[in-house]
Amino acid sequence: MTSISHYPHSLNTKYYAVLLYRNGNPISFVCRRYKCSKASLMRWNKKFDGTKESLLDKSHKPLSPHPNAHTEEELTWIKNYIRRNPTISLCELYGKLRTEKGYSRHACSLFRIVRKLKYPVNTEPHSKYIPKKYDTPTNIGIKWQMDVKVVPKQCYVGELPDKFYQYTIIDEASRERFIYPYKEQSSYSTIDFVKRAIVYFGYKPEIIQTDNGQEFTYTMKTDKTHPLDSLLNELGITHKLIKPRTPRHNGKVERSHRNDQQRFYSYLSFYSYDDLLLQMKSYLKRSNNIPMQSLNWLSPLEMRQHIIEKNNIQ
Repeated sequence: MTSISHYPHSLNTKYYAVLLYRNGNPISFVCRRYKCSKASLMRWNKKFDGTKESLLDKSHKPLSPHPNAHTEEELTWIKNYIRRNPTISLCELYGKLRTEKGYSRHACSLFRIVRKLKYPVNTEPHSKYIPKKYDTPTNIGIKWQMDVKVVPKQCYVGELPDKFYQYTIIDEASRERFIYPYKEQSSYSTIDFVKRAIVYFGYKPEIIQTDNGQEFTYTMKTDKTHPLDSLLNELGITHKLIKPRTPRHNGKVERSHRNDQQRFYSYLSFYSYDDLLLQMKSYLKRSNNIPMQSLNWLSPLEMRQHIIEKNNIQ
């Protein structure tokens, strides 16, 4: 008998549940009827003195302050600063308290106590992000997006501990993808993957867009040329880097990785690199044949054929 409710019980529920219990009915019967736990029923029964008012919830405020709560002196500092300068921002208030009063608490603690005191302190304005229209190429071979996904370790059931990485390239126009597994996330793997992708697609793009990972570019200033840049310069391909910590700029390949997690890795079990390679090859064929709403319910392979036919007509 573990019938526990997940919502607050009304006063009438408590009242009639206790009356039913005190009339000699079994606890299990009362709990089933009023959908409450035994502990709740016993607590209500202990509080009940014959009136409904005795079952009203009392304040849950602690009787004694928390040992780490703001002291009266600290509260006085905060109130005085705000009173003297009503337009002060939270950042400026925190700076003054820390430098002039030796305030050692975290800035978030100050924010919570100011909000609790209901003071209208100015916060730093943050402009709301407004997504801009993305100029998606209308022809294949204009731009590829490339990224790396770590293969979930729970999918690997082999004996020796190992890590695997899925390299992904997607053509922005057709959404056709090429994926390939590697045992290391490095510039060597990146170069090998780009060469394989060009063979798979049958053409090379004008632009390859990546994030700022070390497998794609050097994160520190240096006179050296990254191996990927050397390869792309040799092939006449432009390497475009997205803004740091802004994965939405590589949104198409990022979204495809989420689909991979739902459609493939949630059900994948492999015991070796060769096994993963075979299963990933089969999944690639499957994923490129799945219709997409963004393509007017065409699959990436159908979209590629449609673009080719359309350009031939023109």
